[in-house]
Amino acid sequence: MGVNMNILAVIPARSGSKSVPHKNIRDLAGKPMLAYSIEHAQHSKYINRVILSTDSIEYAQIGERYGAEIPFLRPDYLATDDSLDIDVFKHCLNHLKDKEKYIPEIVVHLRPTYPIRDVKDIDNMIEMLIRNKEADSVRSLAPAKEIAYKMWHMDEQGYLTPILHDIPEAYNMPRQKLPIIYYQNACIDVVRGNTILSEQSMSGTKIMGYEMAKNYDIDTESEFKNAELYLSMIKGGKQFVFDIDGVIAKLQHNNNYSIAEPNQKVIEIINKLYNYGNRIVLLTARGYVTGINWEKITMEQLDKWGVHYHELHFGKPNADFYVDDKMIDLNSLIQIF
Repeated sequence: MGVNMNILAVIPARSGSKSVPHKNIRDLAGKPMLAYSIEHAQHSKYINRVILSTDSIEYAQIGERYGAEIPFLRPDYLATDDSLDIDVFKHCLNHLKDKEKYIPEIVVHLRPTYPIRDVKDIDNMIEMLIRNKEADSVRSLAPAKEIAYKMWHMDEQGYLTPILHDIPEAYNMPRQKLPIIYYQNACIDVVRGNTILSEQSMSGTKIMGYEMAKNYDIDTESEFKNAELYLSMIKGGKQFVFDIDGVIAKLQHNNNYSIAEPNQKVIEIINKLYNYGNRIVLLTARGYVTGINWEKITMEQLDKWGVHYHELHFGKPNADFYVDDKMIDLNSLIQIF
């Protein structure tokens, strides 16, 4: 798509943070966190200007080091816990308009608390706004885990009123029968500059949605550690050892491995790690107790299931529990990916 437009990315990064102190510049896998959002904007096919809006000289210097422009320092009254996005962005766009006569047609809002993004999502959302002339903005969404149709208001006497009314007695219906509900995950917002300056709004009234499968917002220490773990994995160069049964393959009664079924979600993650340049080692206790040779069947299964790996080892001791100081919980790995 050929585009001749002023498309500006704004990364708002104030210096105050109570949940994770100075999280916007905290080192994350070798870089300050805000650097990732700057790089995401730089790698976009359409964004042609990147500005960091901050109240901190230190943050500004870091932003400049990674290629962002710092045409101003944000005033203190726009860097509080209660500061609104619209006021921050109006300040930025009015400054550019007054000082440079620069007015962007499209503004991309990239919050620095999202160090993990797919740049294709940014470009796809920009393209959506360009194609849909009537839309004021595009917001990134994720499917809500909680069902709004089963949520309530409660009055002072303890009586309940459903939040949503469009489906009669939706709160008594199985969740599978109810519409999918989305929440705005705040990863990427794409909005017309005119919507911000003229309509005094960060979204306007005609808002389009762009669904994302994963959400990597960082607001807690645990979320920070998960992001750090993910970024270290996708860099490659690590060695991962996976058990076969109970991880790659579903457990079978009486250890009849010949009828084992694959765990496709785990296999997908293993293949991603393999493609990122990590070394994959598979380990199994098949035949350790019984003496049965399962090597041929196991290799045929791995090939059939499409598992990418470098080494396969037999002879792992059978046990009820395994303890390892480098162990990653399987559910945590699935959540990260």
